[in-house]
Amino acid sequence: MSRMTLRLATLFLGLFLASGAWAQEQAFTNRSTELKDIGSPSGKTLASLPGDTPVKVIARSGAWTKVEANGQHGYVNVFHLRFPATVEKSSSSSNPLSGITGFFGGGRDQPKTTIATTGIRGLSPEDLKNASPDPAALAKAQGYRSDKGSAERFAKDGKLATVSVDYSEGGRR
Repeated sequence: MSRMTLRLATLFLGLFLASGAWAQEQAFTNRSTELKDIGSPSGKTLASLPGDTPVKVIARSGAWTKVEANGQHGYVNVFHLRFPATVEKSSSSSNPLSGITGFFGGGRDQPKTTIATTGIRGLSPEDLKNASPDPAALAKAQGYRSDKGSAERFAKDGKLATVSVDYSEGGRR
């Protein structure tokens, strides 16, 4: 087995083992939010959770996370949760796998960092089918637009520079 294959196998094994950790991950509300019976804004509110309420993550699904909070199960918008980053130092004396990690580019006393990220997919066909126009929201959004001259003055006042970005998908602009 080549060294690269061994590294990839170890990476996938680590990701597989780590995936079970999400089921019991600790998080905190980052603002006052509602615990819903279903993962939807239209769901029935089961409880109000103040900011900094500890919750146990049971499952993640798009914009909603199933949690246990204060003995109740329900759903919280993922943007209303804060996932603490974990940073710890490991040394060969306390880590039985230090020889293996050293082989894969790790070393003694390397910091171990875990960072949580959030990704949400776009609208589903059902969301689009059930959508309805909101003229007031459209008017409000249009009120935020700016003409070219105002945008250029804003950029000049902020000492912003023009940057040309090449798109990787067929040179689309």
